Amino acid sequence: MKIKLTWRIWLWIVIVLLSLIAIFYNPNYTFQKGVLITSVTQNSSAFEQGLRAGQIITAIDGKSISNIDDYSKIISGKFTSNQSVKTIITTKNSEYVLYSNSIDLTVSNLPVTNLKLGLDLSGGARALVQAQGHKLTSSEVNNLVDVISNRLNVYGISDLTISPVTDLSGNYYMLVEIAGATPSDLENLISQQGKFEAKIGNDTVFTGGQQDITSVAQSGQDAGIYSCDQNTQGYYCNFRFTVYLSQAAAERQAALTNNLTINSSAGGDTLSKTLDLYVDDKLIDSLTISSDLKGRVTTQVSIQGSGSGATRDDAITAAQNDMKKLQTILITGSLPFKLEIVKLDTISPTLGSSFTKYILLAGVIALLLVAVIVFFRYRTKSAIAPILVCASEIIITLGVASVIKWYLDLPSIAGILAAIGTGVDDQIVVLDEARHKEGGLNIKQKIKRAFAIVMGAYFASVVSLLPLLGAGAGLLKGFVVTTVIGITIGVLITRRAFADIVRLVEKDNAS
Repeated sequence: MKIKLTWRIWLWIVIVLLSLIAIFYNPNYTFQKGVLITSVTQNSSAFEQGLRAGQIITAIDGKSISNIDDYSKIISGKFTSNQSVKTIITTKNSEYVLYSNSIDLTVSNLPVTNLKLGLDLSGGARALVQAQGHKLTSSEVNNLVDVISNRLNVYGISDLTISPVTDLSGNYYMLVEIAGATPSDLENLISQQGKFEAKIGNDTVFTGGQQDITSVAQSGQDAGIYSCDQNTQGYYCNFRFTVYLSQAAAERQAALTNNLTINSSAGGDTLSKTLDLYVDDKLIDSLTISSDLKGRVTTQVSIQGSGSGATRDDAITAAQNDMKKLQTILITGSLPFKLEIVKLDTISPTLGSSFTKYILLAGVIALLLVAVIVFFRYRTKSAIAPILVCASEIIITLGVASVIKWYLDLPSIAGILAAIGTGVDDQIVVLDEARHKEGGLNIKQKIKRAFAIVMGAYFASVVSLLPLLGAGAGLLKGFVVTTVIGITIGVLITRRAFADIVRLVEKDNAS
């Protein structure tokens, strides 16, 4: 039996291949050797030297590292006392020299796929957070997400997911997930109210929030990048934005700057002390103060800073990110309410991997059983192979998840299995209609009638799933998203390719 492939079948094949590339190819990790830094302890020797999460360690003290076992062997034999020793860490792009009695960072093997695993599969802690004694609005919970993200970034935490969620009653919460953290770690990080302070020396000029800051410019002429220059190490771009202070904060600023001296340089005249920005008593940035603010009572202050990068575009992006971070903490740096944890969970990555293994095994068994049942129903080998086209929907769904960087958790896997189930149902409908002997319709008309049923079932499924987006404060969102992606891929790509296969097979059998 020779089948001429239609454009729908070719499209299906091409999309499956592209999905495999999206899942398994990453220019940063594919064909690379080493270990990936997942977190660096704040204020440690490694942090001060410039090591950050996301870098790849390829060697320590000249000894090559291919995986986490190599890394563990070198580290375990190196630090045997409390005395500081010299350690040379080689990454993919740089080399760092540390003097310490330990390496205060955590690492993992390089990822073999681009799939992002949720907390259920990677392990860690999850907290559902609300404001104590206050019902959050949509804008408040979005500001809360920005503030908490900045706070946790100060601690150098990676593998962090923070998102606003809502329940079916319209109550807003913040969902915080940190891979590798314990519940007590997570509780300590987010249970504090938070504090933002701008200081000159040891004196506080203003704090975050509406008490001292009336407004922060975020766009237009009062906020943006105003210059970019090149030096021997790359590019750096300068930004500035306007902050509007209350009258009391303006008077404090005038009193504190009145006795400062003026320093002159090629970059302009500035005061002898900087404006230091603190989040939870941790210094996050130091900004120069223009000399024209000396002793002046002004409610309008220009905050300046810069970002650097290897290219001009990188420097612009870095400057924009730094500016947004500063704007965020100035607007809502000190939370106007205390936080309370509604629900605090932890899960072992071992348990998560077991769940994954058994769920995937159940999916494979289900496909095999369906193939057997279809074979006995239609008594033809050609009925089995097209049914297994459903397996390609898994690959394409995972490929889409890789591209959009969707975190796959257990509800997401359940959604993929649900999409497979609807795919099997739809393909049985197509196959049954195509083999129906009555009605005097040709094969093309039969397929068209089958797809009228398939599309009706598709729209009914999507409409019934949408209310679940808010169920359980958003914890079922993964199930909804992957199910909708899976069945949409089915009706647009795989089930249409399957219909062409059935039509060609039936024509071949009739000839």
